Amino acid sequence: MSGEATPPLARSTLDRAAHRRTDPEWLARAWSQARVLLLDSTNEGRALVRADVTPPVLVLLGSDDVPPTAGAAPMFLGVEPDGVPVFAVDAPLPAVPGARAAHLREVGHLLGDRDAGLFTTALALVNWHLRHRYSSASGHRTEVDEAGWSRIDPDGDRIWPRTDPAMIVLVHDGQPGPDGRCLLGNNATWPGVPGERRFSCLAGYVEPGESAEAAVLREVHEEVGVPVEGIAYVGSQAWPFPGSLMLGFLATADPEHPVRLDPAEIAYARWFTRREIGAALAGRTVDVGGARLVLPPPSSIALFLIHRWLDGWVDGER
Repeated sequence: MSGEATPPLARSTLDRAAHRRTDPEWLARAWSQARVLLLDSTNEGRALVRADVTPPVLVLLGSDDVPPTAGAAPMFLGVEPDGVPVFAVDAPLPAVPGARAAHLREVGHLLGDRDAGLFTTALALVNWHLRHRYSSASGHRTEVDEAGWSRIDPDGDRIWPRTDPAMIVLVHDGQPGPDGRCLLGNNATWPGVPGERRFSCLAGYVEPGESAEAAVLREVHEEVGVPVEGIAYVGSQAWPFPGSLMLGFLATADPEHPVRLDPAEIAYARWFTRREIGAALAGRTVDVGGARLVLPPPSSIALFLIHRWLDGWVDGER
């Protein structure tokens, strides 16, 4: 069993202390005693983690140790339970003995609650700033303001970070036991890997004027032509690649209903039994059309949903 009650990137111990973002005097004092997380946007937003410990932990620097090459404005993330403020800076990563650069996708599920929250929030902010250097209203260049939580143009027009809501759903047949099935798809845009075929939950963005549940119905029907019911919300997590909030659901469908693919969205889709999913998670080969089944990465909410469905079955064959 996964044993996880919360999606891997939905964990945090930080007080965001939003009222401090517009207090320049407090921020100046806070920076002098801060812990600082460096992320390198030129290297896919990687951060430093200790390479000599298991599980990994983030490397946080003192503000005096931030390299002088770091010209980006510090972004205030919040205050730790011990009262120490934490900032993030987009900058090249220095060489730190015993540390290596790591991507959130790679280590997010391995980090503790505190570090998972810091890395996820910092990366979401960095990616938002990269995409909003100019005002969509005036076209003027914007500058960082409010300790990294807004941008403002010369006319005083301000923009704040936004998150794109997306639904993701594990469709299953509602049956217990090892032969209960779930419906997974292979996205048409995913790069192919010889000998492997990755399958995941069905997902899509929530459209304007649409509820998340309506998006589940629409996206599943558009992508695989299957009607669903019994839609149940499970949980959410940020997916800052570059700026989504994944709303996770379970839903039921009839596996006898024909699967009709939208080839622009889904290259392959099929029903898998709990026995097959359990075997793949255990590292055994499950054949899918001459390729080996690969499931979503551990930091994703997709695998969290798969575990939520799978973990109702405890059997020695799994």
